[in-house]
Amino acid sequence: MSTAALIVAAGRGSRASSPGSPPKQYSLLNGVSILRRTVLAFLNHPRISSVTVVIHADDDDLYMAAMKGLPAKLTMPLAGGTTRQDSVRLGLEGLVAQGHDAVLIHDAARPFVSEEVISGIIDALARAPGAIAALPVTDTLKEEAPGLLVARTISRDRLWRAQTPQGFRFNAILDAHRAAHTQKAGGMTDDAAIAEWAGLRVAIAPGSETNIKLTTIEDLAMAERRLQAETAYETRTATGFDVHRFTEGDHVWLGGVKIPHTQRLDGHSDADVVLHALTDALLGTIGDGDIGQHFPPSDPQWKGASSILFLKDAARRVTERGGRIVNVDMTILAEAPKIGPHRAAMQAVIGAALGLSADRIGIKATTNEGLGYIGRREGIAAMASATVTLPSTATD
Repeated sequence: MSTAALIVAAGRGSRASSPGSPPKQYSLLNGVSILRRTVLAFLNHPRISSVTVVIHADDDDLYMAAMKGLPAKLTMPLAGGTTRQDSVRLGLEGLVAQGHDAVLIHDAARPFVSEEVISGIIDALARAPGAIAALPVTDTLKEEAPGLLVARTISRDRLWRAQTPQGFRFNAILDAHRAAHTQKAGGMTDDAAIAEWAGLRVAIAPGSETNIKLTTIEDLAMAERRLQAETAYETRTATGFDVHRFTEGDHVWLGGVKIPHTQRLDGHSDADVVLHALTDALLGTIGDGDIGQHFPPSDPQWKGASSILFLKDAARRVTERGGRIVNVDMTILAEAPKIGPHRAAMQAVIGAALGLSADRIGIKATTNEGLGYIGRREGIAAMASATVTLPSTATD
């Protein structure tokens, strides 16, 4: 049976987002976006044929950044509607051409769905055209009377708490959504309600207490604490080195700071040896090549480019793997110019790029005592080291 996963991510999630922050599905949990975690759960499931995400029309850039590097099993995103019900219907219409037998519809804000829950839904579709992940109600239920008084106790027997994913035979749920749209039957809070409205039988499959929906800022904080407690970290250190020769000019770029000098450093970009060495050090912590691989000097778009772009890209690569930069340290080898007067400015530039305070950024300088090409004032070299923490699963 060919089974698609349809991830609903078109909402704004205002209760879990502070003003100016992205919608909650793009918020980071332990360095990885909620949406990416959710998508990976389905991409990694052997019985899911394809994964498609329904997104808000304004979220293309956020989506592409969050999904970067994922396999072709993740298809192009589809634009959602004004309500969740509209978004699912539009998503299903977008999947018609793929010809799947079944579809699992899942909320983007449930990133902890397990392989077992997904498998249980697929299995349940053998006995009914629809199936939901659910948990039995265990709390005593009270009905409210006016004045916040208890009117009566409601039996919890045969009551279940619905979760997602919710699975359906594809044509059956598509027809149900189309009929609900045509008849303006809106306001249904999940896809099982639409299936029930259309007369489809819906089976119950085991959900999970960990398959929570992240709704509020407090939910996100709790999820962050949970991931940090569950994740084993390792510390990695790597080094970088760079050198550039002098040529005619009146300044040098070092550590992101423009310093007046009798010559400039020759290079395809701004020839900032400090940031080049540091970029290579960061790339080394994750085994991701070197600066020349990602920003080749043969590419004209990097001619004269600010090296801070290279540093920020390396930092992004570390963050995308769930890493955290702990500290960086650089030694500049030069007879001139003097580095001391510019140290604080360099720390400020590098700190802003890497999210580090000055006490985590070491900048030192030494001459070469008149020896070698440095001593002859033919150029400037820099050495750098970087220390990061990474989830130990990052290399699994």
